[in-house]
Amino acid sequence: LLLVDYINPLNYPGAEALAPNALRAASATAALKARLAAEGVVTLYANDNYGVWQSDFHSLVSTCLGMEGPAGEIARLLYPQADDLTLLKPRHSAFYASPLELLLAQMETRELVLCGLATDMCVQLTAGDAFLRRYELWVPADCSAAQTPAAHDEAMAWMARVLRCDTRPGASTTHARGTPPPPR
Repeated sequence: LLLVDYINPLNYPGAEALAPNALRAASATAALKARLAAEGVVTLYANDNYGVWQSDFHSLVSTCLGMEGPAGEIARLLYPQADDLTLLKPRHSAFYASPLELLLAQMETRELVLCGLATDMCVQLTAGDAFLRRYELWVPADCSAAQTPAAHDEAMAWMARVLRCDTRPGASTTHARGTPPPPR
């Protein structure tokens, strides 16, 4: 389970439009994360460093946990557990200039469940890079968010059509050990 940019201060232009959608998606993602964790699926957080090259993931979590509003609520819903893995990414795709590819190879990962913010940017670009690396992808439609429902729907449709992602919602889909259903 790869969670992209959920630990997020939501303090940039457009975040006010993203925040309510992000909170709904975070709630669905928290339920999916709990279900997959019970099946033994590893959770990996990939988050922006927000241009602070001296930052570390745990400082970002602490900052967001102390915030009021949606940023704090999301951090409390999706607070990383001791056995979760974390990394900071410098750009939009979780694969770009990060150790993600090496980590997934060491884990012998072949399938990814991808959730996060924003559907039409970091999630979509990460999905594209995962597709190029031949991962099977499940991007549950209810577990990511964009600034508008239209932007979210367009990105989900593109990922389903072009990247052959399974986009069925996480809340209503059960999978053995987190494995996505067969591609459509």
